[in-house]
Amino acid sequence: MPTELLLRLPEGGTLPALADEPASPSAAFVLAHGAGAGMHHAFLAALATGLAQRGIACLRFQFPFMAAGSKRPDAPAVAQEAVRIAVAAAARRWPQLPLFAGGKSFGGRMSSQAQAAAPLPGVRGLVFAGFPLHPAKKPATARADHLRDVRVPMLFLQGTRDALAEFGLIEGVVRGLGSLATLQAIDGADHSFAVPARSGRKAPDVEAELLDAIAGWIAAQR
Repeated sequence: MPTELLLRLPEGGTLPALADEPASPSAAFVLAHGAGAGMHHAFLAALATGLAQRGIACLRFQFPFMAAGSKRPDAPAVAQEAVRIAVAAAARRWPQLPLFAGGKSFGGRMSSQAQAAAPLPGVRGLVFAGFPLHPAKKPATARADHLRDVRVPMLFLQGTRDALAEFGLIEGVVRGLGSLATLQAIDGADHSFAVPARSGRKAPDVEAELLDAIAGWIAAQR
């Protein structure tokens, strides 16, 4: 079972968080949730549990809007500050471990914006599970402009049917970032990493593919 935590905010409030800790972790990962579901969502829980099973300690947390029960995502400055607080908490909890950050959709983008604005202390790389490159049916790449200011390695896990990241566009973005960026295509997956029944794969199969990709990439960065 994950350990329940409270992350202290500068103004005096707190954010709930969960720490999934293997017995002998080799790395730590700060996992931020998406705009539509919090840290308890089944997908986030599966990632955290699966990473711990692969020897990676995982800290997931609630953004302020989700902790307050709102459906309206935080402004970028607020969300980025929450990422910084979570990263600092993970660094204190696991000071000897190489540290990584990122998350699902909105959470990954807020992590990258924070890193681009001012490097997250100790973070060696960023992982994006479904980077939200553009709104549905409005293909564009402006949301990726800040990635040129990120100076750590990045792993993009993208479904080939993701309506929020036309695959040809995300391929171009990653290619433009050069050796710092790696793209892992999840064949047939949409933005939630669901795949068609005809593929013969189920959610646990896709989750295992994602987890193996993350764990292998993190191992290569250490």
